[in-house]
Amino acid sequence: MQLLPSNGLGVNEILADGFEVEDRIYMSLEGHNHFTMAKSLGVFLASFVDTLARVKPDWLLLAGDRGEQLMGAIAASYTYTPVAHIQAGELSGNIDGLARHAIGKFVHLHFAANEDARDRLLKLGEEEFRVHMVGAPQLDELREGRFSSPSDIAERFNIDPTQPFMLVVQHSVTEEMAHAQDQILATIQATHRFQIPKIWVMPNNDAGSEVVRNTIIKERRSDSQIFANLRREDYLGLMKLARCIVGNSSSGLLEAPSFKVPSVNLGRRQSMRVCGANVINADFEVEAIVQAIETAMSDKFRESLELMDNPYGDGCSSSRIIDILQKNYRNEKLLIKQLTY
Repeated sequence: MQLLPSNGLGVNEILADGFEVEDRIYMSLEGHNHFTMAKSLGVFLASFVDTLARVKPDWLLLAGDRGEQLMGAIAASYTYTPVAHIQAGELSGNIDGLARHAIGKFVHLHFAANEDARDRLLKLGEEEFRVHMVGAPQLDELREGRFSSPSDIAERFNIDPTQPFMLVVQHSVTEEMAHAQDQILATIQATHRFQIPKIWVMPNNDAGSEVVRNTIIKERRSDSQIFANLRREDYLGLMKLARCIVGNSSSGLLEAPSFKVPSVNLGRRQSMRVCGANVINADFEVEAIVQAIETAMSDKFRESLELMDNPYGDGCSSSRIIDILQKNYRNEKLLIKQLTY
């Protein structure tokens, strides 16, 4: 997605942060259905092996639960390239959850965000020395204050940061691709009930994403701004100021708790994941979504979050991860895995 104009050309943000892009692997086939998803992953796997052969990295570091990470884990494992996985062991409600656990069987080190994830990895037969509970590194920049200020948000998005607005991020659910239009219409109709500005961020490129994207554009009203992608700093700055976040993005469960921001989590995409007190779950039904948003934006609910902790860590994960990587070197014990069951 980082190379797709329709998804905001995220590669430009990576370059702006001063990182070198070693390779640009074009692998996303047009169509946005189950078959193009599967075939795109095959294209990526074949291409990425060549990258590993040329670069010969000390470590391959994967984050999350998408199919691209699974292909990276397979390529690394079969080439005996040391590979570690951030946010290993968590549950999620669609095929990404299967990918996350398949990744776990191929990687050499697991970085779990909480005890629930760590315990699941051990139950899956992973050797104890491979599993480390470090938290989620996405929270580090929140603790360090690396997000756009209210004045920057006001200037860039032409909104009053002291007044309520809503952040909406909804992806297609791959198993329910046939219902993608009905699901996004339910969310749109529910958000129309609230006379406050909405900031919409377009979905990723999973199966069903095209109809979600087209429907958001077609149903747009004057109180909505729509973005293909946002700079990380701006997205976090908007989240911190938002009255609530609505949709099915993992950021509503992962980052939003650190800001004490209510999250209306829709459908099954994040089902069974560890949730903080800020999360209100609802089905894709207009009245249910409206009721959940009303609760989320109420002063009573927001005040109840003042003392909540983020179940995904304390914002000090990166240093722990680096320390563990530096202490683990390429050797037979690391590269040849044994299952404990």
